[in-house]
Amino acid sequence: MVWLWHTIFYQPLFNLLVWIYNLVGGDMGIAIIVLTVFIKLLLYPLSQQSLRSQRALQKLQPQVEELKKKFKDQKDKLAQELMQLYQREKVSPLSSCLPILVQLPFLIALFQVFRSGLNSTSLEMLYPFVTNPEHLNDTIFGLWNLAQRSIPLAIITGLAQYWQTKMLITTQPPAAVPGSQDENLTSMMNKQMKFMLPVMTVVFGFTLPGGLMLYWLVNTLLTIGQQYLTFKKDDKPAS
Repeated sequence: MVWLWHTIFYQPLFNLLVWIYNLVGGDMGIAIIVLTVFIKLLLYPLSQQSLRSQRALQKLQPQVEELKKKFKDQKDKLAQELMQLYQREKVSPLSSCLPILVQLPFLIALFQVFRSGLNSTSLEMLYPFVTNPEHLNDTIFGLWNLAQRSIPLAIITGLAQYWQTKMLITTQPPAAVPGSQDENLTSMMNKQMKFMLPVMTVVFGFTLPGGLMLYWLVNTLLTIGQQYLTFKKDDKPAS
């Protein structure tokens, strides 16, 4: 099983990283940025589906809360009404999670690459058609060692994560259902998520390789841009 994982995910990503590294002139930071953009484009259909699903679920949240209050003592009836609501609006609660699960193998493989692959001893895993650079310069612009943890990168990434989460939450439309309470369970969870995700990003970032945090930062910035364009297009009134 480990060999299969190594063959399908780890080794191809490592070889792609080294190939890009050679292409950009031997700067690991630039190579990671280019790799992040490539993976983002590769997984764009999945991330876009997840984003639109989250958006659709947000718009339905006021109706969901009303159903929960109306059928709070009738669990079977509540489940039936929720299913009918999702079917009527053509929304699946799982559709926002599935794309994220599909991306997990890439994230885990990238973590392994940045944790143990940013050293010259790993070059023996290169494919024959990938030029062996003999030595990997594991810094970005000669400033930060991306094989080691980077506290500044962790903090910057946490701030970007806060921006991205805040953008996603504040685009939720206001509850338009009469009788809805402002401080309901959903709003409380949103507030917690807005702060907890960035804090967790910083905390984990203090222990993770700088290369992984650079990937996380660039991916978050790309996601912010994707959210902005998607929400702007979806909110544009039909002509």
